[in-house]
Amino acid sequence: MIPIFKSHYSIGKSILTLNPIEKNNSSGSDSIFDILIEHDLKTLVLVDDSPTGFLQARKYCIEYGINFIFGIRLNFDCNSIDDQESSLHKNIIFARNDSGCKLVNQIYSDSFCSDRKVCSYEILKQHWSEEDLMLTIPFYDSFLYNNTFSFSNCIPDFTFTQPTFFIENNLLPTDLLHADIVKNYCQEFGYETELVKSIFYKNNSDIESLQAYKCICNRGFGKNRTLSKPNLDKFGSHHFSFESWLSSVK
Repeated sequence: MIPIFKSHYSIGKSILTLNPIEKNNSSGSDSIFDILIEHDLKTLVLVDDSPTGFLQARKYCIEYGINFIFGIRLNFDCNSIDDQESSLHKNIIFARNDSGCKLVNQIYSDSFCSDRKVCSYEILKQHWSEEDLMLTIPFYDSFLYNNTFSFSNCIPDFTFTQPTFFIENNLLPTDLLHADIVKNYCQEFGYETELVKSIFYKNNSDIESLQAYKCICNRGFGKNRTLSKPNLDKFGSHHFSFESWLSSVK
């Protein structure tokens, strides 16, 4: 099971930072690098919602001798249907090498210069290089997840590549059902799957800190969130933690 880290550069999604290792943690926040060094992990798989933290992550990975794998999670739409709102979903684009990192940045820039500020499969195909990039389908917020649980209507275009589909189990009520849906889809179309775990905080008990952070970040967007009534979607588990991943692989 591959740990997939997300940093504070994905605003409102994670309370883990990309700060350098501290002997005495005066900031009060947990650094991904502290976790990696403490547990002798030699690879960082980082998936953020923007490329902003890429250089900082790369710098410290080089300094600490950690292999760095970077992916960016973007909003996609499908141009093949009229109702664009029902076609929104997430994909992850991984860079295989330095050229791939440049392509990821270009795809991100072109996406936010588009009319809807999202990526399309047309944009992706314009920059696609199988040698430099890898397309993966996240377990949550993917087209399969949204089609099943949000009554969306999305038919993605995978004619230019063979995507890998992530499968997770964070003890949410829908996890086992959705895992079966992903496996059946991949078996039908010949796509590979990978067992992963999204990590947004260090310990299970840190879920309350993430909840408070999300409430703060989502203020002013038409949703009245409080700690007693956070109204957070897909927030029914405290297993999006490094502690949970560690216990599952022991």
